[in-house]
Amino acid sequence: MDRVAGNWMGQPPVTAQAIQAPCGPAPQLRARLDNARLAGWQRWLQPSLFDILLIAVPFWFFSLAEGGLGLLLADGDTGWHIRTGQWILEQHSFVYRDLFSFTKPGEAWFAWEWLADVWFAFLYQAGGLQAVALFGVVAGVAFCGLVFRHMLWQGANLWIALPLVFLSFGSATLHLLARPHLFTMVLLPAAAWWIEADRRRAGRSVWLLVPLAALWANLHGGWPALIVLLGLTAAGVAAEEAAGARRWWLAGRYGALAGLCLAATLINPYGWQLHGHILHYLQADHIRNLVGEFRAPSFRGEPMLHYELALLAAVAASGVMIARRQFVAPLWILFWAHASLQSARHIPLFVGVAMPFVAAELQRIWDRWASRAGRSSAPALLGGLAGEAAPHLRRMSLLPAVLLLLVALRVVPFTYYSDFPEVRFPSGMVARHESLLAGTRILTQDQWADYLIYRQWPKIKVFFDGRSDFYGVEIAEEYLQAMEGRPGWEKVLEKYRFDTVLLPPNVALASLLKISPNWKLVDDDGQAVLFQKRRPPVRLQETARLHGACANCAARPNEIP
Repeated sequence: MDRVAGNWMGQPPVTAQAIQAPCGPAPQLRARLDNARLAGWQRWLQPSLFDILLIAVPFWFFSLAEGGLGLLLADGDTGWHIRTGQWILEQHSFVYRDLFSFTKPGEAWFAWEWLADVWFAFLYQAGGLQAVALFGVVAGVAFCGLVFRHMLWQGANLWIALPLVFLSFGSATLHLLARPHLFTMVLLPAAAWWIEADRRRAGRSVWLLVPLAALWANLHGGWPALIVLLGLTAAGVAAEEAAGARRWWLAGRYGALAGLCLAATLINPYGWQLHGHILHYLQADHIRNLVGEFRAPSFRGEPMLHYELALLAAVAASGVMIARRQFVAPLWILFWAHASLQSARHIPLFVGVAMPFVAAELQRIWDRWASRAGRSSAPALLGGLAGEAAPHLRRMSLLPAVLLLLVALRVVPFTYYSDFPEVRFPSGMVARHESLLAGTRILTQDQWADYLIYRQWPKIKVFFDGRSDFYGVEIAEEYLQAMEGRPGWEKVLEKYRFDTVLLPPNVALASLLKISPNWKLVDDDGQAVLFQKRRPPVRLQETARLHGACANCAARPNEIP
C-alpha cells in the first residue's frame, strides 16, 4: 500500500512513487503534502463551534452562580484528600491506618481514592487550590462535552442537543465539587457511550473497559456503577433477544465483560476487603442520615428545576423505547433515575447516562415533524442549518486548552483562590488563633474539621471529619448528640476531654456553651465562635494546702513535702 496522502480534501491521492519521480510534478506534489500538513495544524488552531460550547457552558454557570469558581471548593473533604495524597507521595506507601483523628488513631482506614488523592496533591503542589479548582472546571467541561458528543452520535441535531446539554450541566452542578467523584462523573457517561457503540457494532475495543475498571477502583469508590451498567446491559440484551432480536451471544458477552471488570477491581491496595467495605458503606443508614448528599433531593433551586425536567423527559423516553421493545437504555435510565431520587449525589450520573437517549427520541419527533411539514418548512430549514454546523460540532481545537493555561498562569483575569471560601469556612478565625488551636482536642463540625486537617495537620487532630465511613455509628451518633445539644451533650464533651470548640453561631451547641459556666467565649466574628474550656475552680482548703506545701518547699528545698 503506497498511499501517503488521501483525498479527504477533494484532491487525488499522492503516492510515494510520484514523489520519488526524478522529474515531472514532484515539487507540486510535495507542496500539496505541505499544504495538507498545514491544513492539519489549522484544524487544531482554528476555533470550532464545539470549542465555543465548551467555553460557554462553564462561563455561563460560574458567572451566574453565587460564589463562582469557589463553589468547586465548597466541600472541605478536598482538604483531607490533598493531605492524604501528600502523605502518600512523601512516604512512598499506601495508607492503611488513620492519620487525622484523635478519636481512632492508628485504626484501619480504607483510603479507597488514594490515586485521586495523589493527583490532587500533585495539582496542589503545582498551583495550589486554584489548580485543584481548575481541575474541577476541566472535569465539568469534559462531562459536558461527552454528553453533547454522545447526543450528536445518537443523531440529534444542534437545536436539540444544545438545550439538553445545558439542562444536563445545570443538573450536574448540584454536585460539581473538586473531589474524587469527578472521575466517576466523567467515566460513567464515557462508558455508557462506549457500550452503546459496541452494541451497534461489536468490536474488541470494548474489552478495554477491563483495565479501565482497575484504574477506576483506585480513583473513586463509584466503580460499581460500571459493573451495574454492564449487568443491566446483559439483562436488557437478553430481554431484547427474548422479544425477537435473536442475538443471544451478546448477553453472554456483556455478562462476561461485567465479570472481568469486577475481577479487575481487585487490583487495589486493599484487595477484596475494599468491596466488602464499599458494600457496607452503601448500606449504612447512619451515613444516609448524616451526609446531606446521600439524602433524597429537595426540589428547590434552579439546578433542581433542571433535574426535574430531565427526569420527566427521560422517563417519557423510556416508555417510548420500551414500546419499541428496546430495553437496554430504559433499564439504564430507570435504574439511575431511581438512584438519583434516593440520593442527590447520583443526579450527575443519571443525566450523563440518560440525556443522549432523550435527545435521540426528540430527534425522531423532529424528523416526523419535518417530513410532514415539507422541505420548505421551518423544521426542515433548521435541520439543514444544523446539518451544515455538524462538522464544526465534531471538531475541537486547542483554544479551550490555551484559555485554561492562560487562566492558570493568571494572564486572563479570574478569581484566584489561595484558601477555601471564607463564606463557608472559618479561615479568619483559624488564622487569628492558630497557636491556640494547635495540639488541642477540638470539637467542630465535620466540614470544618476537614478544613482544619488542610490548614493545621499534623499539628492538630480532629474528633470527627468527612470520612463518615471510618468513624462508625457510635461516634457519629455522639457527634450529632453534641452538635444538636441533645440531653447528655455534656457527657460527650467530658468523655472525649474536649478543651476547644469551634462552631458556626447557629449551631445548638454554640448557644449552650455561651451560657455554660465551664466554657468561655474566646472569639466571635459572626461567622464562627471559638470556645475554650475553663479550668476547674480550686477549693479554699486545697489552696491553703498548696500554699503550705510551697512554704515547706521554700524552707526545706532538698526534701520532698
